[in-house]
Amino acid sequence: MKRLFMQEVATRDGFQNEKNFIQTEDKISLINELSQCGYAKIEVTSFTSPKAIPALRDAEAVMAGIARQPGVEYTVLVPNVRGAGRALGCGIDEANLVMSVSEPHNHSNLRMTREQSFTQLKDVVAVIGSGPVAVNVSLSTVFGCPMQGDVPSADVLRFVERFAALGVRGVTLCDTTGMAYPSQVEALSRQVLEHFPNLQVTLHFHNTRGMALANTLAALAAGVNRFDASLGGLGGCPYAPGASGNVCTEDLVHMLELMGYDTGMDLHRVLAASARLPGLIGHDTPSQILRAGRRLDLHPIPEHVHTLTKQMTNIELERAQ
Repeated sequence: MKRLFMQEVATRDGFQNEKNFIQTEDKISLINELSQCGYAKIEVTSFTSPKAIPALRDAEAVMAGIARQPGVEYTVLVPNVRGAGRALGCGIDEANLVMSVSEPHNHSNLRMTREQSFTQLKDVVAVIGSGPVAVNVSLSTVFGCPMQGDVPSADVLRFVERFAALGVRGVTLCDTTGMAYPSQVEALSRQVLEHFPNLQVTLHFHNTRGMALANTLAALAAGVNRFDASLGGLGGCPYAPGASGNVCTEDLVHMLELMGYDTGMDLHRVLAASARLPGLIGHDTPSQILRAGRRLDLHPIPEHVHTLTKQMTNIELERAQ
């Protein structure tokens, strides 16, 4: 049974997109609940400017308030050197850095060229140094950009190579607006794994076009064993308006466990945590398993079926007489 590593992003990637501010104590309570679910990693918050992302303006308070579970890594998004200083003061396990491989998307999202982003993130890596805090780089739009179209795999590999040379521990290949398709995912995943066998490689899928689970299967075929997912399917991208967000954690874990993979997750606990979300965010989530139940969550046989069986038996007896 192959061991997979699940990484939760709802409390950062999901919450930053919500209109309603989730109270600090509610964030802490949910993260503490998620810490008991078997995740390898939880993306807690972002140390971006509170003016840029007011939904996560309580980053320090959340990091100070959570109860850390041994075996779970607590990662945060770090955009620049200033954010790195704030994050390091909170005892993070990992800093997650983000840039886009697509030039127009990087301009639109980060207001910088790709080279400017790389230079800024290179400085962040230097600040974090070779200490106990790991560095992961999330590369956005590697499977396609809604403004550029296809993104050459050569561009993706070039940026992975540049960050690997800086000594980062891992990279995340992000399907930022749900443009990925299975054969493309398998091909690019194989290339990255073959060229960079020492990197921790994570796949981050969105379900914008309903292909997140299929793309996960393609990544598995290539040998990927780490996946981001979002409780309830929270999250999204402003360039895919009205679309669902990240692949839903409980939907993904449900599928993987049915296929015999060891996710290390307690799906019952995950579903209980997901059931809290509508009350926190003020609307329903795209979670299919929360709505329909797990495959073998059976239902009572309706009473009329028992009655019908008795009626059929009586008819057969009458005919026999």
